[in-house]
Amino acid sequence: MGVTRRALLTASLALPFVALAPLTWAGQALSSEGEASSLARRSLAIHSVQGPHRLSVEVAQTQAQRQKGLMGREVLPADHGMLFMYAREQSPYDGFWMYRTLIALDIAFIDSGGTIVTIMTMPPCESSSPSDCRAYAPGKPYHAALEVNAGYFEQHGISVGDCVSLPNAAGACRSQ
Repeated sequence: MGVTRRALLTASLALPFVALAPLTWAGQALSSEGEASSLARRSLAIHSVQGPHRLSVEVAQTQAQRQKGLMGREVLPADHGMLFMYAREQSPYDGFWMYRTLIALDIAFIDSGGTIVTIMTMPPCESSSPSDCRAYAPGKPYHAALEVNAGYFEQHGISVGDCVSLPNAAGACRSQ
C-alpha cells in the first residue's frame, strides 16, 4: 500500500481537528475521534454506468489515522482501499500528498451526497524531504476521499459524477 499523509495547503495545518459529534456519511454513523485508533473496515460501493463496484475499505476518521493513511504499506490488494472521512466539509485547497509512498494511488474526492467531484492519480514522491512532495488538492469542497490502486477508476469506468455509498446506509447516492 502506498504511503499517504494529508497535506493542508493552507494555514489550517496548524489547527487541530475536533469532532463535535460522531462522523456520518450517507446515513452511516462512524466512531468519534476519541475511540480506538484501529481502523474499521467497511464495504463500500461505487455506482457507475458499468454498475456497482464493491470495495473493502479501511476507514480513516481520526486526525492520526488520516495523517498515517496508507503509510508503510507495500501492497494494496485489488478491490481494497482507504476511505478518509471528515465531520465537516474540507476546503478545495486542502489535499493529500505522497511523502514516503511506495505505490501509486488514485484518489476520488467525494461530496456530502456521495458524488465524486474530482479524481486524480498520485505517483509516489521519492524525495526524502516532505517539502519536495506535491500536494493533490481537488479544487472543490469535499467530505471524504477514497484512495485505491492507481488505474482502478479508469479500469472500472468510474468517473466524476459517479456516486459512492456505504451499503445499508439510508439516503446513499441521492444524486443518481
